[in-house]
Amino acid sequence: MSLIPATILTGFLGSGKTTLLKRLLHEAHGQKIAVIENEFGEENIDTDILRTETKEQIVQMSNGCICCTIREDLRETLQLLAAKRRKGLVEFDRIVIETTGLADPGPVAQTFFMDDEIAETYLLDSIITLVDAKHANQQLDDRQEARRQVGFADQIFLSKTDLVTETEKEALTHRLKHMNPRAPIRAVHFGDVPLADVLDLRGFNLNAKLDIDPDFLRETDHGHDHHHGHSEGHDHEHEHDEHCGHDHDHEHGESCNHPHHHHYDDDVKSFVFRADRAFDPAKLEDFLGAIVNIYGPRMLRYKGVLNMRGTERKVIFQGVHQLMGSDLGPQWVEGEERVSKMVFIGIDLPKDILVQGLDQCLV
Repeated sequence: MSLIPATILTGFLGSGKTTLLKRLLHEAHGQKIAVIENEFGEENIDTDILRTETKEQIVQMSNGCICCTIREDLRETLQLLAAKRRKGLVEFDRIVIETTGLADPGPVAQTFFMDDEIAETYLLDSIITLVDAKHANQQLDDRQEARRQVGFADQIFLSKTDLVTETEKEALTHRLKHMNPRAPIRAVHFGDVPLADVLDLRGFNLNAKLDIDPDFLRETDHGHDHHHGHSEGHDHEHEHDEHCGHDHDHEHGESCNHPHHHHYDDDVKSFVFRADRAFDPAKLEDFLGAIVNIYGPRMLRYKGVLNMRGTERKVIFQGVHQLMGSDLGPQWVEGEERVSKMVFIGIDLPKDILVQGLDQCLV
């Protein structure tokens, strides 16, 4: 039996998660979706139908979806739903889990990898984060949970963009990209987003594509007005200066002279590592193992497509916190430049230690 895809929906309070969930639960989209609501939340879909004394309540919706509130452990709820589905008591093709406004999606994502029974039944598809454009800067400034949600995302939806100016929206997008250059960012209105943009995003697939926002890379490659001609002799380029993502050094604390971009120094940051020389597999495995051991709790998402000595195929790895998976990808095509690329998203990760350590793993 094929695995049941799961989507984690997270986001700031008031960002429109409930609106999006209501659509999933009432619209005639022809898909049978089980929505799991983490009931400790401040906002519930429809408290009247869900108010009950029992520990969990499963309510059938008119469009064939089911809504399930949990007050227990997520793992138990997932097992319960899977058991009921096997017995033919409930019918669903996929699940969407809403985390409460201030939850850290990390442990929710880890549930899908750490528990064998869950891993044999469900497949984590992606983490979607809804960001309220109007209040985002304040929330990002004040709450680390909000910044973590951005770092974890495979896809970011900006709601309430009609309440901010184009300039404010651009500045916010810029800020979010620096925290997470992996996740595409798009504006949505009142949760009105096509289902195809919410489901089957395959954010956790071990695929050989490393989606990094091209503007982010362009910025980190060139600085503002002057191009750095990277000499051919460079083995690799390190990108992403802590403050604004340009290779040239700012005096500490001096902000970028982007038009209308505020200076933020968020603790959730990302950087990209690229290398032309191949990695030594044993050295890299030891180094990544050590890094994940020490910094795992601060590592939100990381992924790489690597050129490894001893194989003609790309090696793909990715991880969440301490959990890391890897796989052999497709062969390097003839004439293709064999470059390793990695992106790390985390909380105050020691970039210099990582870069230096990765350098030492190159052949």
